[in-house]
Order: sequence, then C-alpha cells, then structure tokens
Amino acid sequence: MVKSLITCDCLGTQQVDSQALSRTTGLEVSPPCSALCTSQIDRAATALQGGDTIFCCTQESRIFEALAEEMDLPAPPVLDLRDRAGWSAESASAVPKMSALIAEALLPAAPEKTLDVISEGLCLVLGAPDVALPAAEQLAPHLGVTVLLPEGSEVPDSRAYDVVTGRLRQAQGALGQFRVVIDALRQVEPGGRGAFALTDPQDGGASDCDLILDLRGDTPLFPAHEKREGYLRADPAHAPSVAAAVMAASHLVGTFEKPLYVRTEALLCAHSRAGQTGCTRCLDLCPTGAISPEGDHVTVDPMICAGCGACSAVCPSGAISYDAPPVDLTFRRVQTLAKAYLDAGGSAPRLMVHDAHGAEMIRLSARHGRGLPRDVIPMELPVVGAFGHAEAVAALAAGFASVTLLPGPGTDRDALAAQLALAGAIAGGNRVRLLDTPDPDAMSDALYDETAPAPVAEPVRPLGTRRQVTRQAARALHGDEAQLPLPQGAPYGAVLVDTDACTLCLSCVSLCPSGALGDNPDLPQLRFQEDACLQCGICATICPETAITLEPRLDLTETALRQEVLNEEEPFACVDCGTLFGSKSAIDRITEKLSGHAMFQDPEKLRMIQMCDDCRVKAQMGASDNPFAMGERPKVRTTEDYLSKRRDH
Repeated sequence: MVKSLITCDCLGTQQVDSQALSRTTGLEVSPPCSALCTSQIDRAATALQGGDTIFCCTQESRIFEALAEEMDLPAPPVLDLRDRAGWSAESASAVPKMSALIAEALLPAAPEKTLDVISEGLCLVLGAPDVALPAAEQLAPHLGVTVLLPEGSEVPDSRAYDVVTGRLRQAQGALGQFRVVIDALRQVEPGGRGAFALTDPQDGGASDCDLILDLRGDTPLFPAHEKREGYLRADPAHAPSVAAAVMAASHLVGTFEKPLYVRTEALLCAHSRAGQTGCTRCLDLCPTGAISPEGDHVTVDPMICAGCGACSAVCPSGAISYDAPPVDLTFRRVQTLAKAYLDAGGSAPRLMVHDAHGAEMIRLSARHGRGLPRDVIPMELPVVGAFGHAEAVAALAAGFASVTLLPGPGTDRDALAAQLALAGAIAGGNRVRLLDTPDPDAMSDALYDETAPAPVAEPVRPLGTRRQVTRQAARALHGDEAQLPLPQGAPYGAVLVDTDACTLCLSCVSLCPSGALGDNPDLPQLRFQEDACLQCGICATICPETAITLEPRLDLTETALRQEVLNEEEPFACVDCGTLFGSKSAIDRITEKLSGHAMFQDPEKLRMIQMCDDCRVKAQMGASDNPFAMGERPKVRTTEDYLSKRRDH
C-alpha cells in the first residue's frame, strides 16, 4: 500500500499544494522538490529507500528506474500530475484534480492475462522479384525465408533462401501460426547444370509460416491488416517503407506475450437458438474477423483479436467483455475520479477519455499550449472503443457534467459513433460528445470553449453488469418514471405482440436466450420482462405468425422489472374430463382445419383433438383401430431352444 508521494514543481513552473493534497488523499506528501531528477536526486534515493512511494513525474521515469536498479530496489510507481493537472492556462486551484488523479492511481491494478506465442522465424515474402528478392537476401541471415514470386518469374541461382512461384489463393492465421494455400505452385529442383528447373504446377499447395512480408503493393490479405500481428505490408515503390518492414520482420523471432483482451461467457450469448440467428452486433463490428459463430454462441480467436474493445461495448448480455482492463475496473476508475474530485472541493468536473495517442496530445498541449482546463479530468484507456454507452452514462451519474471521447488513429469511428448516439439518447442533452482532432491546440480550445450542462444533483455509483449499471445511472439522471426512446439497434427495449395474430404457440418463449419471454404453466399466457430483453430479434424471426415487433427504448419504471402479460386467452376445457389445456382459439383453429382432412372424417377422431393428453390416450386405447393394440408378444428364444432344435435334427 502506497503511503507517501514525492512531488516536484519542475523548476517552479507549477504549483503543488502538498499540505492540501495530504489532507484530501490521506497520504504523506512532503513539500515539493524543484529538480528531483537532477540536483535533488538524493531526495529520490531517500524516497526509494523508504519504499511505498509514488513519484509524481513520468517524464524522467527512466532516471528513477535506473536509480532504483543501482540501489537494487524495485522500480517505483510513477504518476503524471504536471502535464495532466499542473500545467494549465487556468489559475484555479489544481488540488481537486490532482486529488482525483492520485486516488485513481491508488486503485489496485488488474493482473494482465497473456498467451505465449512462439515464432521460429519462418517468413514468407510476397512480391515481384525486383523487391522481394533483395528483401529476402537481407532477411536470410536472421530468418528462414521463402519467397513466393508471381507465375512465370525467373528464379535466382542463390540457395540462401527458398524460392517458389505461383498464386496465393488463401491466407489465414496470425503471428506464429499463419497458413497459406498456393495454386500453380512450382518449386525449385536444385540438381542439374545450368539454371534451376521448376516442378510441374500444383494447385492447393498448403504451408505454414510464422510471419508474412507482403511487398506486392496489392490489396491486403486481411481486414484491418495493420492490426494483424505478424503481417507486415509495405508499398514496394517506397524504399523507406520496405526497409522498415524488413527491419521489423527480422525481429519477429522468439517467444512473445499475446494479451488476452476479452473474456467470453458462452451461456450468456444471444447469437442464435435452434438455427435461428439473433444478435450479430459483435460479428458486424469486429474489424479483424476474430469473432465467428460457433453454434448458438460466438467464439473469439485470441490470436487474431487486436483488442479494439468494440465487441464489449455493443454486447447486450455481457457474453463478451473487455478484460484488459476489466469492465468493472473501468467503472471503479470513473467513479473514483468523480468522488475524489468532489470530495476535494471541486464542482462540475468533466471527463475526457483518451488512449496513448491522446496522452501524447495532452503532454504537447501542456508544454507548448494552454494545457487542460482545471475541471477536465483525463482518463487513459488502452483503447477508447472499450468505453461504451454504459461507461459514459455511469460517469454522468457519478457526478461528471460531461463526457468527451478523444479517439486515436486506430479507433473504429463508426462503432464509437453508435455508442455515442446510444449514450446521448440515454443521457439526454449535450452531455456526451466526440472530440476528433489530432491537433493538441484544437483539443485544448474545444475543451476551454465547452459549456457543459449542470451535473446530477445526487451522484450515484452503482455496481453490477453493464446493463444494471446503465439502468441505475439513467434513473439517477431522469428519475424512475421515465421511458426513453432509443435508436435502432439498441440493446434495450420492448417486445410488442399483435394479439390478433398471436396464437400463443410459445415458440418465442422456448428460444428466448435471456428469459425475457415466459409462459404460465397454468394458463395460456405470454409474459414479458422488459429489463431482461436483449433485443436480439430471435422471437420476431421465429414467430410463425409474424406477430412480434421490437421497440428500442429504456423503461426506467418498476414495470420493466416485472413480468407483464402480453397476450392471454381463455383455456380450452377437455370435452371428456373438463381439464383445462391449451388455448381455446388454437384448439378451435386446429379442429376447423382438420375437419375436412380424410383421416379425420370420423367424428370420434376429430373429437380426440379436443381432449387432454390423458383422455386422448384412453380414447385411442379403446378405439377399434387402436395404434397401441398388439398381438401376443413373441416368445423370447433362449440358448436351450437352439440346442433342442439341433438335437431334434
């Protein structure tokens, strides 16, 4: 547990109120240094010896790490207070903002989950001879190289690497486990005098490799190719790009740690039931193709997943959730930032979510521009796409006046825009917005010019799943009597039933993946609990009468938490014993349809349709053409029967 902070005013360029920070954080905060990384390095050494200290400087973290290594001590945790809070054009106190950032830094970090990936350096180079062969010559001393040249190309005399010709039909996989299929494949026959001969063409040649260097200048082999680890692509006409790709390929040999970005719960997935497709939100958004159907649920290939976080943001059930960091840690960070800021005397804070690219923009703005306003609290995530509507609404309910998302170059804008639209519909007003600019000064100007609405009067910090948090946060913003219309595709909403068309066949009940639709074992009823509905659409797809439609909305009343009757009918009474079964309209409809059938010309057979199960069996047993009637059961033959027959012969 960290007990103290060591701060630095960076040659007097920022104000650090150590006494106020000590009061608001409960930590020991000594008076700030002025040059902790240079002339006052002895104070850094003393702090390292004391242990349990956060160094409030990330710019010179390597110096503190080197000092710790010299002293045979673990590297200290570091925290950036200067760029994110200290350097600002505003003169207001930075204590609330610094207190919030310190409180967030004290949260326990989630352990990283990784998978070992082994690359033996088997490299496939694609491209024309004038580019691919020089690249292969550079890589041959470091990797096991095979060059695939276009059909009809001449092969070099060198055997420092392998050369084949043909057409690449298919490529799949990722670093350490690529698999390619080549048509018209011809390999070198190294024997004989003169130029090398080639084998006869062969289609469907399959091979494995660890990495692919694509110098064709053609369409990439994979969607979102820049996110596919082990796939390096460069413009063959741009020599610096080719050189950079060759250099990168030479280092892709050894054992690497592949982060496991998402966690899956197959039982919660609403992708399909009984062959009927329902929710496809994650499949539609995944840029790398890492998600694929597998029966009633989807599966994620961890080797292809690039961790964009879009699937977690759109999943209505929590079957896929971001795990690097986990979703619940993101909620805790948001709530901790808001609470610490407000407890330290601040009011109406604004949250800005960004990634590593945004962190660099903040540093540049702080050093060379206006920096961030005092009430804008930055929160860095590995990917902005993992911050969905639930997190945004939870931030507003926790006390933030607005939420701004600053996407980096690799962020999926379309997926993020959909989440912002949903968050805006739930939150109402201009509370959630996208700040899409690569210019640090434009970023600062937009934040200084923003007029945020008033924050919620009574902040709440709900726990639970993303759906539970969203509902409780929305009630804090709107009260518990609101019903909010949502855009199409929202994971919240109602099931509307055309009672004139519905026959209460209950097909929808049997396939509903979340249990939102239910029946009544005692009466012919269709029940619905709106809070549990994922809007997957399976019920509408499976309904034989097309009596079901979906209405995206968020009902914050208590009605959404109860099972409501969507359709009910009078039960049918058995014509023999009077037992209630089925629905009257269904039995009447079946009787009417079968009355003209050749097999039901006998009134007694037609009457059986109007009987309960027990009475129907009894009637069939007493009928002249009883299907259960059998003659005398054949005698079981034993070994003695066979032996006696042999003796008789």
